[in-house]
Amino acid sequence: MARIVARNYIVGPELTDALDGCRRQAAEGRSTTVCYWNTVEESPEKVAEAYLRALDTLGKEKWDGYLSIKAPAIGFDRRWFTRVLESSGRNGIRLHFDALGPDAADETFAMIAEALPQHPDIGCTLPGRWRRSVADADWAVQQKLRVRVVKGQWPDPAKPEMDMREGFLSVIDRLAGRARYVAVASHDPWLSQEALKRLQTTKTPCGMELLYGLPIKSALEVARTAGVSVRIYIPYGYGWAPYTLSQIRQHPGIFWWVLRDLLR
Repeated sequence: MARIVARNYIVGPELTDALDGCRRQAAEGRSTTVCYWNTVEESPEKVAEAYLRALDTLGKEKWDGYLSIKAPAIGFDRRWFTRVLESSGRNGIRLHFDALGPDAADETFAMIAEALPQHPDIGCTLPGRWRRSVADADWAVQQKLRVRVVKGQWPDPAKPEMDMREGFLSVIDRLAGRARYVAVASHDPWLSQEALKRLQTTKTPCGMELLYGLPIKSALEVARTAGVSVRIYIPYGYGWAPYTLSQIRQHPGIFWWVLRDLLR
């Protein structure tokens, strides 16, 4: 069931599918982010090679976007990471680090810190449901990183009950008036509207970033009202659902998401 519903959240299995998706979004006046979503069985070498192919191919396109990567997927291997950084610079494509589990955060930020002296235009993702994200926001500001704020799929093991909206806005408040750029990555209309208001009140450069496959009509209206740009995050490869099936008992509303996605 998880494999079936996850297909709704990727544009297709191949890089060519991602390129087609980017072109469709460009025709609608929206920029894009591309990311290869790997399976857990894939080796770090195979994932890194997918990133390198994407950089080389996208570098030849007239493309308004950047590549998101997952540091754990390449095993935090500095040799592969160096090759990805070199390709990023050669092709003129910015890199952004996605957030995975809390256990991967320290090593991910260590890789970013190592890369910054030669590659200053790097971005990171901060999940609102992690307690550490407020402190990470301070570090991101100091390093002049571009930041994407998300609710977060993986809970903080030290505080799994943390309210995601409250945590999201705490991170926004820490970045407001200080960050280089903040992408509000939420399909929650109230939350995205409130986050943009706080950022714009403090004159913080900001925009919205939305996940391919999720409903976007309400989010687009929020962006239009706020007068900010919209970027669509386009995954290709192998999908995963933006919810955890094991949480259905605690959050029955997820059942309706599953049913909708199965019908799709």
